[in-house]
Amino acid sequence: MAGMDRADLLSLHRQMLLIRRFEEKSAEMYALAKIAGFLHLYIGEEAIAVGAVAALRPDDYVISAYRDHGHCLARGSDPGKVMAELFGKATGLCKGKGGSMHLVDLAHRFMGGYAIVGGHIPLATGLAFSIKYQGLDLVTVCFFGEGAMPSGQAHEAFNLAALWKLPVIFVCENNRYGMGTPVERAIALYADVAKTARSYGITAERVDGMDVLAVRSVMNKVVEQVRGGRGPWFIEAMTYRFMGHSMADPAHGHYRTKEEVEEHRKRDPLLLLKQTIVHHNLAVEADFKQLEREVSEIVAAAVRFADDSPFPTPSDLYADVLQE
Repeated sequence: MAGMDRADLLSLHRQMLLIRRFEEKSAEMYALAKIAGFLHLYIGEEAIAVGAVAALRPDDYVISAYRDHGHCLARGSDPGKVMAELFGKATGLCKGKGGSMHLVDLAHRFMGGYAIVGGHIPLATGLAFSIKYQGLDLVTVCFFGEGAMPSGQAHEAFNLAALWKLPVIFVCENNRYGMGTPVERAIALYADVAKTARSYGITAERVDGMDVLAVRSVMNKVVEQVRGGRGPWFIEAMTYRFMGHSMADPAHGHYRTKEEVEEHRKRDPLLLLKQTIVHHNLAVEADFKQLEREVSEIVAAAVRFADDSPFPTPSDLYADVLQE
């Protein structure tokens, strides 16, 4: 079938598998008190980060919210440095000062995870303004959850991005629940968030966020349009996170039944891509087992690196984490 390349598809599968196993190991490390504070996992949403980032150039910008491990890894960050940051170690991406919700990797143009819901959306618009002001052909991709949509700063950012035709792509990972919103109201409120973007004159469309190939296909088209000066774009990626909001509700969450989660697991992004690969006779089970071994060793090595790394010293309080 046209467009079905073995190496390409296995690479996408490997990237999603790395995020999945990294997140599972992070949950394990949290239970062992290796990770302190908050921990928000990306399990089930891997296709969005991997598919979207696959459409970008290395010099494009990516910015995210507090569920940022997946985006950071998809962008190419060192898993060892990411895990060390979660451990609060001096070898972490931010020298142990940021933790889970504040990953930054300037070398990979990952401009950070931010813990204030919707607070980073104006920053994405600012990055895009800088790009346009300098006459560059870059784009900024901003990831956020549907719970950020009611925030005032998001609407202000959408409005300015549309008014100034900025090169920014807003990617809403719509899990359809919305943190802090009663379930019945959330299901109605977040049924179609793309219409909000359209109300500001931003071109918007919906994509199956569980299908990495669908996400990449849409992003390839959108990135070309935005890079070409067509202004901002809004992508509503319909997804379903398998874990709860955070490690405070690590299983299926207090607002969903186990049966509901298991039903959605039938459309696991890893499973869907594997089925496509096998259907087109591009790989066999042994290939997937080999990927599993490779990824497992990468994650194990990341934990060893984090475990063996030192904690920051008191003098590190005054050091600039973004130097180097």
